[in-house]
Amino acid sequence: MHNRDNRTIGKVIIGDGRPLLIFTGLILILSGLLVIAQSLSGHFLPHDTEFIGLSASELWKYNEGRINLFMFHDRVAFGGSIIAVGALYMWLTEFPLRNGEPWAWFLLLISGIVGFGSFLTYLGYGYLDSWHGLSTLLLLPFFILGMVRSYTLLDNKSFKDLLGQSEKINLKTRYGLGKALLLFTSLGLVAGGLTIMTVGMTTVFVPQDLAFMKITVCGLDEVNENLIPLIAHDRASFGGGVATIGLLFFFSIRRAKATINLRQIVFIAMTAGFGCAVGVHFVVGYTDLIHLLPAYAGMVICYLGLILWRKNDSNGQ
Repeated sequence: MHNRDNRTIGKVIIGDGRPLLIFTGLILILSGLLVIAQSLSGHFLPHDTEFIGLSASELWKYNEGRINLFMFHDRVAFGGSIIAVGALYMWLTEFPLRNGEPWAWFLLLISGIVGFGSFLTYLGYGYLDSWHGLSTLLLLPFFILGMVRSYTLLDNKSFKDLLGQSEKINLKTRYGLGKALLLFTSLGLVAGGLTIMTVGMTTVFVPQDLAFMKITVCGLDEVNENLIPLIAHDRASFGGGVATIGLLFFFSIRRAKATINLRQIVFIAMTAGFGCAVGVHFVVGYTDLIHLLPAYAGMVICYLGLILWRKNDSNGQ
């Protein structure tokens, strides 16, 4: 006779919390793909159209469609950042958290606070994205329940585990230099993301943005007084995504061993993030060198670091 399995469906689905966290990462990836697909369609979301009172085709009549192209470039870049965050969430859950490593749980906690909390920056310029807000509220319980349940997996409950490092960095080796370059890139992403969020909540644009759109801030207000709040929302979204990626990269690279799965997920996430953020500029024709220089530098340093960050022997030579 077989033993009767009295597990509930809910318990099987929730498990130790990791299925919910993996689900969160998967939904983020799908959301990023949806944002990109929707942008490629050339249309605005219904609530965007309702907010500004203009459809994408009506707005296209102004300034050779450059306002539309600018908004398109912001949203595709944001989509790439969400994909990167979702991929990193899934890796953290399936590998270090599954092994009971406390730093992974605390990293998910902090990045979740930054990522989900960045929604509040949208209010800084007076636009509440109802669809984004609803999706955030629907996803948040899965993340919270997954975090609560997975807390029991930890070998210890010390936050200090996140602040440690897996090994000392030896800059005299290729491996050590590669790791240092990746850590430098991650800190640059955090700084860049926070800067974009701040700009999104304050001035919204840098001079190169206005030059590309061939318009002034006052000119945008004349086209539609709700355009700037809408664009500010997009900028804050992207900034929050970039800062979250940088945070996830920094602690994952600092705390974890350079396993093949970690190098693979760094490559996947970086390619999604940089690929969308840089590539979309060429699609829309926004190729100002000064504007793109930080992204170029970050991309080159990142991939160089990833190539070097691989141990060939026990000495990391």
